[in-house]
Amino acid sequence: MKKVTLIIILSILTSPVIFSQISTVEKNALVDLYNSTNGENWNTTWNLNEAPNTWFGVTVENNSVTEINLSMNNLNGTIPSSIGNLKSVKHLNLGFNKIQGMIPNEITSIESLEVLELFMNQLEGTIPNSIGNLKNLKQLVLFNNLITGYLPESIYTLKELEILHISSNKLKGLISSNVKNLTNLETLSLFDNAMFGNIPPEIGDLINLNELTLANNLFEGEVPNELSKLKNLEILLLNNNRFIGSISPSIENMPQLLNFEYTNNSLDVGAIDDISSPTTYKTILPQ
Repeated sequence: MKKVTLIIILSILTSPVIFSQISTVEKNALVDLYNSTNGENWNTTWNLNEAPNTWFGVTVENNSVTEINLSMNNLNGTIPSSIGNLKSVKHLNLGFNKIQGMIPNEITSIESLEVLELFMNQLEGTIPNSIGNLKNLKQLVLFNNLITGYLPESIYTLKELEILHISSNKLKGLISSNVKNLTNLETLSLFDNAMFGNIPPEIGDLINLNELTLANNLFEGEVPNELSKLKNLEILLLNNNRFIGSISPSIENMPQLLNFEYTNNSLDVGAIDDISSPTTYKTILPQ
């Protein structure tokens, strides 16, 4: 009898279906995503009769969904509001698809989220004001969409943020002086929008920054000397704006700078011509 009991227990513990079971709420959220993005026509589809841990791009740990990676999988439709029911997801990548509509506010209720990648879709509307709820967020990658409006002030409360890549949208407005709060930021990429105003000198407090791309906007005023404090900066793209005045010779003290572009402004750059010649403007994608 003891032997039979032991066999039953071992069978339960080693059963992949039971071990990988997720809640009905989470499964329904995944099915909603499948249905709302035309899952039957994905490049790699799901068999909804099988366990969710077998579904392409879905990672299940401790009976909860922790990662969804459906990049380049021909998703076509909208992101359902029930996405917010996936409370344990750390990495959500729906990039390089044909997703339309708005970013649902409910996505900002996934407080475990560390990486949110929705790049190269057809998303419209604004970045949710509640984006600041994602206190664990390290990467926000939304480039190449149709997103409009201003950067929500709450985005500057995301102190864990390392990558903010929201280029090639229709965003407008200023870079807030509160950008200084993003002390872990390594990439700030805003090029190809309609943003305006001055570069706040507080940006010089982002000592971990290695990429600052502001090209193809409506930024104006003088380039702040505080940029020279960014000793780890490798990429600085300021071209195609409305900057005036001169660029501080102290840019020479930025030892890591490899790619510096400043053309199509009204800048006096004679002092730095021997330090860095203009380079070809190019898109830098996150890893």
